[in-house]
Amino acid sequence: RIQSIGPAARTRIPAGAVRIEGRGRYLMPGLSEMHAHVPPNPADVQWTQDVLFLYAANGITFARSMLGAPHHLDLRARAERGDIVSPRIYAAGPSLNGNSVASPAAAHAMVARQKVAGYDTLKIHPGLDRARYDAIVRAARSHKISFGGHVPEAVGLNRVLEARQATVDHLDGYMEMLLREGAQPKAEAGFFGFNLVDQVDEGRIRQAARRTREAGVWNVPTDSLIHHVLLPEPSTAEMERREEMRYVPRPMLAQWKQARAGLQSQAGYDPDRARRFVRIRGKLIKALHDEGAGLLLGSDAPQWFNVPGFSLHRELAYLIDAGLTPYQALATGTRNVSRFLGTPDEFGTVRAGSRADLILLEANPLQDVGNLRRSAGVFLNGRWLPQSRIEAGLAAIADRYKQ
Repeated sequence: RIQSIGPAARTRIPAGAVRIEGRGRYLMPGLSEMHAHVPPNPADVQWTQDVLFLYAANGITFARSMLGAPHHLDLRARAERGDIVSPRIYAAGPSLNGNSVASPAAAHAMVARQKVAGYDTLKIHPGLDRARYDAIVRAARSHKISFGGHVPEAVGLNRVLEARQATVDHLDGYMEMLLREGAQPKAEAGFFGFNLVDQVDEGRIRQAARRTREAGVWNVPTDSLIHHVLLPEPSTAEMERREEMRYVPRPMLAQWKQARAGLQSQAGYDPDRARRFVRIRGKLIKALHDEGAGLLLGSDAPQWFNVPGFSLHRELAYLIDAGLTPYQALATGTRNVSRFLGTPDEFGTVRAGSRADLILLEANPLQDVGNLRRSAGVFLNGRWLPQSRIEAGLAAIADRYKQ
């Protein structure tokens, strides 16, 4: 915890304390990755350790893991104790989707099991019909556990808002809500509604944002995912040359390249339509913010050229491109997260009594969020991780995955 804040000359320093020079530097709350993925296979011990380190190395001190597995509960405990270099983990349970949930009765049973197991939240995935989704909602309310994630197509965003799902991730379901009056939607909405982009009425964006705020539902846009998969620029070759790709296993990078090529080769894909899709999403993000609907920072890493930790810096830049100020963008990954969880004094601000989840920077991030890359070190629940150790850890990961 942060014990006290005050002038150096009048602040009592406990005997034996580690002193860190902050002169000329900037102290800010640690960042939260609100759509993170912790590797699901317990046998992938090294890759799991590397993913968690990459998050921490980039100033991420809290990660909402959005596709759960039983061993994540042990990782959560180890991270809390400081046994591993990792952000604190907020663990979703295994996916609730059209394949895993066989019936409304099965939905009740799965929710109960995940609550007893100790997961923090439930992950909603596609494929659920209205009956099974409604059963999950009832069970979640009964067991007092939150639920968030996707908007199943058969359920729709209207019902998700009515159910007060904790989060909508990827802006899922909004393109369907923005369809112009009398539009006949295509049989397949495509990648988060991409196939519907020509039928969208942008005049409905403000109303959709207002309804979201009235429902109290938060959004995790993960706009970097959309940029990296759908936009023709930068090219795949240019993204492959990004410095952070050194920290990704070569087979995984090959899968990302194949997935991007597959999406961009589908019938109906057009670069100009992709640009319009991204532009509409940016308008929606800005409208959600302006209407007071909650926004949370998340990038869906590791996934499709989103390298853990590094992708969150890109996500912040895209939020600013959408019209948020640097302060407003940073708030989505700091104070907003603690508000979302109902613990506004617990973390996300620099104040006495809050958790010591902090980043020490060499330059002011309010002037340029790119300064987040100029770290002097990170505090993980009060444990100091200096930049020298971060750089050594990154070098080891790069060496592990070099060709």
